[in-house]
Amino acid sequence: MSNLRSMLTHASVATLAAISSGLITYVVVTGRTEILALATAHAQNAGLKNTEVMNQALPDVGRVIHLTLSERDPGSSSPLHRHQGHSFGFIVKGTSEVKIGDEPVRQLKAGDAYYDPPGVLHMVRNPSPDKQLKYLQIEIAQPK
Repeated sequence: MSNLRSMLTHASVATLAAISSGLITYVVVTGRTEILALATAHAQNAGLKNTEVMNQALPDVGRVIHLTLSERDPGSSSPLHRHQGHSFGFIVKGTSEVKIGDEPVRQLKAGDAYYDPPGVLHMVRNPSPDKQLKYLQIEIAQPK
């Protein structure tokens, strides 16, 4: 299984490199540098503020725990992504839409919690047009 994971990781990196190379070639050939400026502005204004609460080694079990308080602006969402470790979320304030793996989108409110298994694609979205979403993320992962 680790060989397959390693192969998929290398394939993902190679694909990303090929796409990046193609984009850079396009920008250089056409002179359309504004494409890169827009991408940078979008990345800086994603509507997400993360505050690290704690990072703690758990040497007796060979893991690390990461606690992060996330604040998401109205209408903003994460892209589909995955974590290496077990990931939990607890909605502190507002309403969240959560999509985990093949499950349907779930709407969660303050006091609700969710679990993302390791390696499973998921996303979090603030569906509110005017209220901020605040949630605590807890990840238990292998030390880097």
